[in-house]
Amino acid sequence: MEKPVLLTIKGLQIEGRSGDAWHPIVKGVDLTLHKGEVLGLIGESGAGKSTLGLAAMGFARDGCRISGGTIDFDGIDLRTAPEAKRRGLRGKRIAYVAQSAAASFNPAHKLIDQYCEGPVVHGVMSREKAEADAVELYRRMRLPNSEEIGFRYPHQVSGGQLQRAMTAMAMACRPDLIIFDEPTTALDVTTQIEVLAAIRDIVRQFGTAAIYITHDLAVVAQMADRIKVLLRGDEVEEADTRSMLAAPRQDYTRSLWAVRSFARAEQPPATGTPVVSVRNVTAAYGAVDVLKNVSFDIHARRTVAVVGESGSGKSTTARVITGLLPPRKGEVLFNGKVLPPNFKARSREELRQCQMIYQMADTALNPKLRLRELIGRPAEMYLGLRGKALETRIRDLLALIELEPDKYIDRLPSELSGGQKQRIGIARALAAEPQLIICDEVTSALDQIVQEGILKLLNRLQGELNLAYMFITHDLATVKSIADKVVVMQHGAVVERGPKAALFADPKEDYTNLLLSSVPEMDPDWLNRLLAARGGHA
Repeated sequence: MEKPVLLTIKGLQIEGRSGDAWHPIVKGVDLTLHKGEVLGLIGESGAGKSTLGLAAMGFARDGCRISGGTIDFDGIDLRTAPEAKRRGLRGKRIAYVAQSAAASFNPAHKLIDQYCEGPVVHGVMSREKAEADAVELYRRMRLPNSEEIGFRYPHQVSGGQLQRAMTAMAMACRPDLIIFDEPTTALDVTTQIEVLAAIRDIVRQFGTAAIYITHDLAVVAQMADRIKVLLRGDEVEEADTRSMLAAPRQDYTRSLWAVRSFARAEQPPATGTPVVSVRNVTAAYGAVDVLKNVSFDIHARRTVAVVGESGSGKSTTARVITGLLPPRKGEVLFNGKVLPPNFKARSREELRQCQMIYQMADTALNPKLRLRELIGRPAEMYLGLRGKALETRIRDLLALIELEPDKYIDRLPSELSGGQKQRIGIARALAAEPQLIICDEVTSALDQIVQEGILKLLNRLQGELNLAYMFITHDLATVKSIADKVVVMQHGAVVERGPKAALFADPKEDYTNLLLSSVPEMDPDWLNRLLAARGGHA
């Protein structure tokens, strides 16, 4: 028997402002959601997924406006309802779980205080009952020490724990609808399994309807009853999950299913002196060792992927290589020469040779600087370029990353897509003409089509410029695409290393097997089978 309809959106049109002009973002989309149902929204960057999800709350971001259509939530027209009424629904009957929990929590308040605010303000329960309820929902979300964890600040818990705490907070008023906006994108595969299982269980337990926004098709296969595909603000197709996965009707949907076809050609064994050698490095934050006797080499024209769950030491190893965290023991060699452990003691030439591309291009690029300044500063600082030579270098770099110089050179970061911003991060790293580039989760926040473009670009640049890459990632599909060698880390130590093909085909360590088995598959039954194999535990 079909459940009652909770949300009906008809002919929705949303526009965004650019200067004095308005342009369409969502173009007449319809959506129907029943009580207790989960609808997956998928599509590449700019498809309108998040904009549509926010519109389900009767909300439009700054610079956007809902210009047409109707939004009916349980008999309430969210387009015409007074703002006070809409505000009364948000948090109480409609909740939102953002992509970045770290950016969404107030760092100055404890988790339980932020949990209790919603139900107390909306008059759902008293502070005392809200605190007891928080403990119960933390337990249901499989958070450790459920009676104590709420009294920590956001920075005192892991990313996966914070994401589950945000989901619990969204459930505090027992809403009828939750919008999940890429809630597991930034999580490693083992943590992602825990969060997915917890989200799915709690939505089912309370009969909550959900809109699950994601670019990860394997994830949406585990979560959604139905899937709607969007492209540049238009609906492409919609069907129940099993039908969509088995036989998508439209060419665009089939193209989404086929992404990640790129795989780097197998390279011959590297010879000669490595560009970078990490030798028996132990490093600490305060009195606690966070890296323990870490060693590996990276050669020119080779990519070493460093993988492991959150807290395994991947990014900390990068901090040691760049001199931001001097090791307590061990050393880092560059072309066979020992580097000073602290970046302050390194020469400009030593600093130039190692550059980084960061995970979040949005926060890595100064929003007030135009692209010519963002790309030009490293070339000016490290290579001494000025005037016409600098202008030529900036334009050459834009062409190298496949952005038209005349079209993009004077744009601000806000005028770029996510993939274009990441390309600027690549150009900025290349501007110094380094030998080593450290790529820190550079594709994790991008949709799969854009990811593939970035990986192909990095692979091409490596061959053309003789670069060595250290690729920090939790995405094992990315590792399969681009790596030559893999270093697996856990609790600050290297547990396994080897050529990519050999490690994927025959992993020796239990932890490596755990990582490989945690990669979601495009099968709606995959999560159920995995949890059953692990005795019901993620």
